[in-house]
Amino acid sequence: MAESDQYYIEQCLNGHPDEFRGLVRRYQGGVSAYLAGKLGNLTAVEEAAQETFVRAYFGLSELKKRESFYAWLLGIANRVAKEQLREIKPTANVDCPAEETPQESKVDEELEKAIAELPDNYRELVLRRFYFGCN
Repeated sequence: MAESDQYYIEQCLNGHPDEFRGLVRRYQGGVSAYLAGKLGNLTAVEEAAQETFVRAYFGLSELKKRESFYAWLLGIANRVAKEQLREIKPTANVDCPAEETPQESKVDEELEKAIAELPDNYRELVLRRFYFGCN
């Protein structure tokens, strides 16, 4: 039987950091797919995914709604991707993504918050559909 996100989070916070692997295994594919849509470069995706999980691990005690771990994790991934995109220096041969307006950023935050507040079964459905491509 697969353990819940809350179980892994509680274990990590109670001095069992190896339990974080369960969360990494569960969400690595989804986080990588999400980052691939933003970054496109496999090397950048791998680095961003690793950075996302490192930040999540060290910020775990700040997570207020433990049942919203995945939405929180995608928020971290989004920030990591934006940081990486800012570091890329434009060249003549590279198409750079358009800068996001403050309004678009606010929409992203509101969407993440709305997804995080969904009941588990609906949230999972939405995330699977849009981040994993499942029907």
